[in-house]
Amino acid sequence: MNEVTTSAAVGPLDVRRVMAALPHRYPMLLVDRVEMIVPDQLITAIKAVSMNEGFFQGHFPGRPIMPGVLIVEALAQAAGILAVESLGLANSGKLVYFMAIEGAKFRAPVEPGCLLQLDVEFVQKRASVCKFAGRASVNGKLAAEAQFTAMIADPPSA
Repeated sequence: MNEVTTSAAVGPLDVRRVMAALPHRYPMLLVDRVEMIVPDQLITAIKAVSMNEGFFQGHFPGRPIMPGVLIVEALAQAAGILAVESLGLANSGKLVYFMAIEGAKFRAPVEPGCLLQLDVEFVQKRASVCKFAGRASVNGKLAAEAQFTAMIADPPSA
């Protein structure tokens, strides 16, 4: 990760603050807490992985593992919080949409009972398009990593 200016760090943020930044709700809300945000730089967030997650019923019976695509989604949601908080968009109705995922690699399984740490940093930030690099880990061990691009836009009209 790049050199960080932690004097501007914010956190921790509870799930209510997370929900103010994201439109996601159960069962798709995959960020439970934000440990730290350094606006315009990085975020560290947590997903408490519980056996009660619906996807564990079928992925996989007898050997529950969090699907890799949901780990990447959790990273993207953390990135969304970073973007919304950095750009002052909380409660604005703006949405952060995935545009691209690159270099996704899965290194270790994520199982029930884990605290999944989500570390995401800005790679590039423009007015409506941002690029991020994310790493998900459990107890300091890398579980997954990816680079991704997102667009900030108005929600679709009804």
